[in-house]
Amino acid sequence: MSTRVRDSLMGAFGELRHEPSEKRVRAQAGGRDVVDTTSAVLVWKPGHMVPRYAVPVEELRAELAPADDGESLDVLVDGTRLEAAAFRPSDPDLGDHVILEHGAFERWYEEEEPIIGHPRDPFHRIDIRRSSRHIRVELEGALLAESREPTLLFETHLPIRFYLPRRDLVLEPSPSSTRTVCAYKGEASHLSFELPGGEDIAWTYESPLVDAAQIEGLVAFYDEQVDILLDGERRERPRTQWSRGGS
Repeated sequence: MSTRVRDSLMGAFGELRHEPSEKRVRAQAGGRDVVDTTSAVLVWKPGHMVPRYAVPVEELRAELAPADDGESLDVLVDGTRLEAAAFRPSDPDLGDHVILEHGAFERWYEEEEPIIGHPRDPFHRIDIRRSSRHIRVELEGALLAESREPTLLFETHLPIRFYLPRRDLVLEPSPSSTRTVCAYKGEASHLSFELPGGEDIAWTYESPLVDAAQIEGLVAFYDEQVDILLDGERRERPRTQWSRGGS
């Protein structure tokens, strides 16, 4: 019996997983490199989709101390304490490594390129394709956008996102103060519409990362919060972390 690849990849979701990396990885705090290694390992904690980097303890240019939570470790850098910034995995294959929390450090680099948001998953990808399919976006019966020139973004484990030219918006959105970061696309600015339920339902990448250059300036909507009609067929709203009230 053939196994769907997605099911195979998710089969170990509840387990600690790791994948060696051949990239030079650096983490900075206090204006200096706390880690500079070519022996980093990507680690997925049980139940987590996003990986972190684990590095050899002997290559950590800082001290470790027990954290207040009794489980994590604080990282001491030149008198500065990075709280709960690390932990030791209870796995013999990673016994000489320490896993670092990405957000506890000021900057991360792979080779000379900054890491945005979190380390990229080598088994996660985006594919961007121009299309001529007919897209309508509605909210409680109000038409927000209609296009026959969408750009479709396919991303592992996520719904298709339909990026539309700004000229195809029927209603003009207002910029929001909400910003989000994607490791694969960059920083997104959110948009709101003056309708009930219209707050932060769309976003745009004004300066996307090079791998996502095709969606620069285009507008996408949360399918979880609006109605998408694709070639006349209404799509079922997906249930994800962006659904109203959560997944």
